[in-house]
Amino acid sequence: MSRRLIIALAAGSMLAGNAIARESVSVVQDRPPVADTRKRADALVARMTLDEKIALLHGLFPPMAAGKTDDELIPSAGHIDGVPRLGIPVVRESDASLGVANQVEQRKGDVATALPSALATAASFDPEIARAGGVMIGAEARAKRFNVLLAGGVNLTRDPWGGRNFEYMGEDPLLSGLMAGAQIAGVQSNRIVSTVKHFALNSQETGRMVLDARIGEAALRMSDLLAFQIAIEKGQPASVMCAYNKVNGDWACENDFLLNQVLKRDWQYPGWVLSDWGGVHSSAKAANAGLDQQSGQELDREVYFDKPLRADIAAGRVTMARIDDMVARYLTGLIATGAFDTAAPATAQRIDYASNAEVAQRAAEAGIVLLKNDRDLLPIARTARRIAVIGGAADLGVLSGGGSSQVRSVGGAPIEIPLSGGPAASFVRITYHASSPLAALRKALPDAQIDFVDGRNLNAVTEAARSADLAIVFATQWTTEAEDVPNLYLPHQQDALIAAVAAAQPNTVAVLETGGPVLMPWIKSVPAIVQAWYPGQRGGEAIANILTGQVNPSGRLPITFPAHAGQPPRARPVGLDKFSDLEALAAANPANAGAYQLQSYPVDYVEGADVGYRWYERQGQTPLFAFGHGLSYTDFAYRNPVVSGGKTVSMTFDVTNTGKREGADVPQLYVAQEGASKPMRLAAFQRVNLRPGETRRVTLTAEPRIVADYDTRLPGWRIAGGRYRVALAKNAGDRSMVSTVTLDAATMKP
Repeated sequence: MSRRLIIALAAGSMLAGNAIARESVSVVQDRPPVADTRKRADALVARMTLDEKIALLHGLFPPMAAGKTDDELIPSAGHIDGVPRLGIPVVRESDASLGVANQVEQRKGDVATALPSALATAASFDPEIARAGGVMIGAEARAKRFNVLLAGGVNLTRDPWGGRNFEYMGEDPLLSGLMAGAQIAGVQSNRIVSTVKHFALNSQETGRMVLDARIGEAALRMSDLLAFQIAIEKGQPASVMCAYNKVNGDWACENDFLLNQVLKRDWQYPGWVLSDWGGVHSSAKAANAGLDQQSGQELDREVYFDKPLRADIAAGRVTMARIDDMVARYLTGLIATGAFDTAAPATAQRIDYASNAEVAQRAAEAGIVLLKNDRDLLPIARTARRIAVIGGAADLGVLSGGGSSQVRSVGGAPIEIPLSGGPAASFVRITYHASSPLAALRKALPDAQIDFVDGRNLNAVTEAARSADLAIVFATQWTTEAEDVPNLYLPHQQDALIAAVAAAQPNTVAVLETGGPVLMPWIKSVPAIVQAWYPGQRGGEAIANILTGQVNPSGRLPITFPAHAGQPPRARPVGLDKFSDLEALAAANPANAGAYQLQSYPVDYVEGADVGYRWYERQGQTPLFAFGHGLSYTDFAYRNPVVSGGKTVSMTFDVTNTGKREGADVPQLYVAQEGASKPMRLAAFQRVNLRPGETRRVTLTAEPRIVADYDTRLPGWRIAGGRYRVALAKNAGDRSMVSTVTLDAATMKP
């Protein structure tokens, strides 16, 4: 039995042996028709009093909600009382996309399985990896008595310094939508709800509560909104979480264009829209613009969807038809997923953490990217005698990202550092998972002498590197929700550390545990570079398996790595100077520090739909590493391509493993209209596992909306008839196999 199959079975039977386990993993594939689900929801609404309806439209924030409900409050993200006489269940909401979160240990002693960062999952280019992770964290959420998981992050990476990039699926709308949709479907297979978030353009953390994201409609439809559209189609999330920021002048949670026109009218979305915690600014305007539920009411200035909403109803500013629709959408989401009819367990259930850890490790191994491997320095030879492991707290564990997605993983936190200040200080700690790369390497290479140096003493570092046959430097970059990084350099002089090691030891490997791209001023002197992201609670084992060749690296970059800070559309967070000014004013006037509030300001997304690699092509820039890049310990060849056109673009070709190791490749299809100045776009991809010498015939068919442009005059998608360039590529910069094809003109609905 293959390891992949073993892990897949583990994901499907992780809680076997008790009733809740068997029920929680039954996949809800054949949902009742939307009309039937809504009819049932409407029937319930018709039996409800106004008080019962209003009670479902705002939720508590448990850490601040003591005494506000007779139901049990589990310390977590959110709580909405049920209506027992109608069988409407209590809803308990938990963060987030990387596991069942417990950020600052609100639930003492409660641990969960920590997946690697979403960027690592996206780097697998494998929706089955994303789905398995979703199945696993959804099962754990249900076992811990939650029935809504605030997962499904799909915001496109527009800026490489974004503090929350690690929670999302990268810069491409097709990849992001497919991977997030698969994870959402996995979560909801446990008869619980997954959100998709944050709708929309929550692309930076600096000023996220006030900034106004500005972009044209067509560009927005072809980028961030397309990622959400694909994720919703593939995953069918029962709920959409709107963002903090404004979009083109209106708050995302009271944005008629986003919620009413795009989501509910054009996409016919049947579920409910819930706010981000602290993201509501009005009652009537928000309700009429399409917001259905106020989340975490204690974090807003008012409980807008209680007394103010009642006053709006009485004054005729909000109709009862709208109130009924808000409640019915909430119930529709619960019914459609099975959360309505599947009672939460009365007590927390047993979880097979050992099996779940295998799911997390498999995701990490599939997502680690081998960026560079000169002289075939990796994998580490079995004959290696002396290895120096340097820095990154590799003796203790692996780094994780901060914020609402923070999981207190099985095994504990060997390093946990509270923040002294800043926007994230109240709910974030710098946290490591207890998975030591050093220990894993020693286990994998029992005949080698592997010494560790923490990196603080440069003399000790250079001596250890010089005395070894091979040096492995672990470098970290911590990122978090609520804060962006000020630049793309590795912090704490780690660039100088890597340069010093490489000067002392020509056989140097750099392993990067980062939230996204970093600059590499030392790249020419370091022969091997491994991008490990935040690799989750089995990250140490995953890294060791990649370095030693027990696992052949197969990850591909879901995000472009710039060569210098001037290449991306914005070199630093927009508005960072405004925060600095406010902090200075607050420090100078501590008695009135709370009076200094950041005002709304614009962020103009000049790249429009050309996010990430498309921007680089449009600008004629060569990045450090292209989107889709990733090396292997074997080689792959593409042969005998046949491209066809007409109503759609497809290409059929042979993929052959020409090397001596089993491995996985990710052929990618890029398309652009011939003669146009528009950059090529990723239109299809497929992960292919091959044994040495094996050949497989593969067909890639383009997603039509990637080939099309959005035409606001239709409105809808328009494919211009004519000639198109089609590239079969290993990454976004590869143009070694380009064909042309003719497509018929066509239009599609929004």
